[in-house]
Amino acid sequence: MNSAKTRILFICHGNICRSPMAEYIFKHLSRERGVAEMFEVASAAVSTEETGNDIYPPAKRKLREHGIPFEHHAAHRITRAEYEQYDYILCADQANIQRLERIVGDTEKASLMMEWTDGHIVNGEIINGKKVNISDPWYTGDFEQAYQDIYTSCQAILRQLTGRI
Repeated sequence: MNSAKTRILFICHGNICRSPMAEYIFKHLSRERGVAEMFEVASAAVSTEETGNDIYPPAKRKLREHGIPFEHHAAHRITRAEYEQYDYILCADQANIQRLERIVGDTEKASLMMEWTDGHIVNGEIINGKKVNISDPWYTGDFEQAYQDIYTSCQAILRQLTGRI
């Protein structure tokens, strides 16, 4: 049996809302299911706007509200070396994938988090009743919707990578 961990990097615009929420939700779910040792999980940004900043306070409140533990976080932009180190690059929205390509010159390992929920994507739109992009709560103010979309995505990602419910 291969003992190497599956390396997952969650990506959003600034690495202060959606991607750190996804990182800590995924870590929590994998611990609950007894498979945390199978994964190495982190998050990053496709911009430098928030470099060094911790998780945005409303995102922290939402994680606490749902009982998701987290620790101090320092936002950073993905590098080409970091891209190479991870098996899966999971982006919150289509714009993240476009920016990722400009940064690292490749998106072969990248997918949208919501793609893992069995939806079908056509130009980043909702197909078969499934959302594709996770809206940025920095702009919408809807941290609960972002949390629910991320949680659903993380459950699906974990299920598909482990074969467990």
